[in-house]
Amino acid sequence: MRISFVVHGLALVAVVVAPALWPWALAVVVANHALLAGVGLWPRSHWLGPNWSSLPEAATARNEIALTIDDGPDPQVTPQVLDLLDRYAARATFFCIGDKAARHPELCREIVRRGHAVENHSQHHRHHFSVMGPRGMMRELQAAQDTLVAITGRRPRFFRAPAGLRNPFLEPVLARMDLRLASWSVRGFDTRVGDAGRVTHKLLRGLKAGAIVLLHDGNAARTPAGIPVILEVLPAVLASAAAARLKPVTLSEALA
Repeated sequence: MRISFVVHGLALVAVVVAPALWPWALAVVVANHALLAGVGLWPRSHWLGPNWSSLPEAATARNEIALTIDDGPDPQVTPQVLDLLDRYAARATFFCIGDKAARHPELCREIVRRGHAVENHSQHHRHHFSVMGPRGMMRELQAAQDTLVAITGRRPRFFRAPAGLRNPFLEPVLARMDLRLASWSVRGFDTRVGDAGRVTHKLLRGLKAGAIVLLHDGNAARTPAGIPVILEVLPAVLASAAAARLKPVTLSEALA
């Protein structure tokens, strides 16, 4: 942000001092905006501030991984996900949408009761979140914080942007709210791909110590048989993790 302000300032000075330079000044400003937009569209980028795209070194050394499950809670899918996690004694982090949590509060409380974490995925999961200004982002994040705290009694410590997309205004908002941004190290696009085998193959290729795995209980794609993809994929991921002696923990536990 500071560099961008300097770039804009220098471009303005250049135009004032030498008006004939305006095409060059405009090109520099456009390039600056293109760069900011590009890194905002790259969910795992660290250019716009701290971002958990993998677990900390200490957690990696402990052979830990994080299963993160987005866009819920979903009354049909989430209970089945919880049962699968119980079967393998695995912990997961659920990035919940505040508005959905308010509609299914008991399901959110059940997530916590079973030893998992509920984290902030914004209040409404707006598609234009990445072009919001700081006030709009603050409203979305604070509303979700208030909703999830009221339901679970626990304050979320992590935030995941809708679709992972953001802009330079997000990091100052996160800093004010003492939230950490979390992305992922491996995903299978299970909201779009209905082939459970393809999704599983992609996830298993990146399943290693320190991995942050992205799955979806809300907005999940369906297999040709109509089954939410996560329910077909998760058993294979959990079995492979167990075979490799990888321990699924919540993001908060990975901080320890």
